[in-house]
Amino acid sequence: MQSATHAAIEAVFRIEWPKLIAGLTRVVRDVGVAEELAHDALVAALEQWPSEGIPLKPGAWLMATAKHRAIDTVRRAKLLRRKHEELGGELEALGGEASDEREAIDDALDDEIGDDMLSLMFVACHPVLAMEARVALTLRMVGGLTTAEIARAFLVPEPMIAQRIVRAKRTLAEARVPFEVPRGEALAERLESVLEVVYLVFNEGYSATAGDDWLRPALCDDALRLARMLAELAPQEPEVHGLAGLLEIQASRSAARTGPDGEPVLLLEQDRSRWDRLLIRRGLQALERAEDLGGALGPYALQAAIAACHARAATADATDWPRIVALYDALAALAPSPVVQLNRAVAVSMAFGPAEALGIVDALVEGGHLASYHLLCAVRGDLLAKVGRLGEARSEFERAASLTRNERERRLMQARAAACDALVAPAALA
Repeated sequence: MQSATHAAIEAVFRIEWPKLIAGLTRVVRDVGVAEELAHDALVAALEQWPSEGIPLKPGAWLMATAKHRAIDTVRRAKLLRRKHEELGGELEALGGEASDEREAIDDALDDEIGDDMLSLMFVACHPVLAMEARVALTLRMVGGLTTAEIARAFLVPEPMIAQRIVRAKRTLAEARVPFEVPRGEALAERLESVLEVVYLVFNEGYSATAGDDWLRPALCDDALRLARMLAELAPQEPEVHGLAGLLEIQASRSAARTGPDGEPVLLLEQDRSRWDRLLIRRGLQALERAEDLGGALGPYALQAAIAACHARAATADATDWPRIVALYDALAALAPSPVVQLNRAVAVSMAFGPAEALGIVDALVEGGHLASYHLLCAVRGDLLAKVGRLGEARSEFERAASLTRNERERRLMQARAAACDALVAPAALA
């Protein structure tokens, strides 16, 4: 019974954690202090709920408990004194001070929580932090993951993640990063950072860069939840809906992306009946919202439009590859990068033949781009195999296998190299 209560408390706390952090950060203006207050509320719950029972409104109980801790913290730090002075008032008796502080904090924490959550995301993803710190802090503060869970997800030691989070909170405090949603040009700049973090988290779950697993579904789920939350909090931002649409559609393929033993199944070989039609519908609706807001599509909306081409095709052969090439052209013009050109080459191969695509990839190789990127070798190997240059293809697959840090992907590349050997062998014997 005790363990069941503790499990229930943990579940409630995971759900309520971001709201607690967001509301408390607005009051104390320090993410680290807000986390301490939230933990105090959890400790109180662990002490009282097993004997008294879980409250009917556990989230409200946790927030009320955190409020009491916040009052003491604010008084000690004299944060409210500046506010009272600005209003021309002076704190008088200690009893009156406590009452005034309680009322002020109640008012602050009772504001619309959506603004708090959005502000917290902008704080956690502030450009003053390195990208790995933004990711760790966002998953901790907004996603509600524990330090151990984040460490397992990214295959790094737990102390390293803990240090990143501690340093990130210290950096934010020292930089006096305001707890607010930026406005005007600053909004676009900071929003890009927020979207990038969510996108990175999803991609790490969708195609793990290292380890034994091809997919890390929990990371995909966390990123998808953050994207949905962001779409609700910033409904007038097209790229927010573009990212949400992209992640919904990409996530729809998860069940079809691995075989019985966890081995990778590439897009053109997937059983599309296993794609999640609900997620596809949600993704297409999000893309439609991005388009309806007007203006040219941004990078995430363009990627969502590419994903939508795959989602709408009943079979791989029915895919509108020329449209995908056109969308990649638009993406390359808007956000040029070697990776975009590599993905465009794959689409060109499907639309216009491998020989034309091989020229694009060879240009990337000659330019020294993506020299240590295993997927460049994998794509080049695939194109070489299609034009009959099997020996060269085998070498590319072997190089791809040596470059990847993901064990599942390594085995896939080794298998493709072996397949080239099998095709070359009869010709060699002839």
